[in-house]
Amino acid sequence: MKAHVTTRINQESVEFLCEPSETLLRVLRDNLGMTGTKEGCGSGDCGACSVVLDGELVCSCLVLGVEAQGASIETVEGVAASDELHVIQQKFLEHAALQCGVCTPGLIVATKALLAENPSPTEAEARYYLAGNLCRCTGYDKIIKAVMDSAATMREGA
Repeated sequence: MKAHVTTRINQESVEFLCEPSETLLRVLRDNLGMTGTKEGCGSGDCGACSVVLDGELVCSCLVLGVEAQGASIETVEGVAASDELHVIQQKFLEHAALQCGVCTPGLIVATKALLAENPSPTEAEARYYLAGNLCRCTGYDKIIKAVMDSAATMREGA
């Protein structure tokens, strides 16, 4: 029997039906058509499916859809508040901090969560915070440069 879930995703009220064993990742992608959140490993090891659930960065492949009941969820689709890119998205482009794109949504969501928690991270703090997000293409240097530039730009109020 499917469960009825009422939640908020990217500031919007959302209702859906899901199997009790269905992951939040599957609900987002398959039931709600929010394909920005990617599946990389399915075991919580890569961070490609990162979302913010009630203020906490989580791997949506490890969260059941029914656990979203009454929760507030932020996905990569909600990073930009309008048709313009968010500063973080722009800096990832400027620094060429993406290649194949599988890890990029999770890294952008994780970066936004990091900067909400710590607007002035050191490079070491940024690397530590993003350690759960694996990238097989870039070598991380450009990603960290994009994160640090994002932090500086956001502190300046851009």
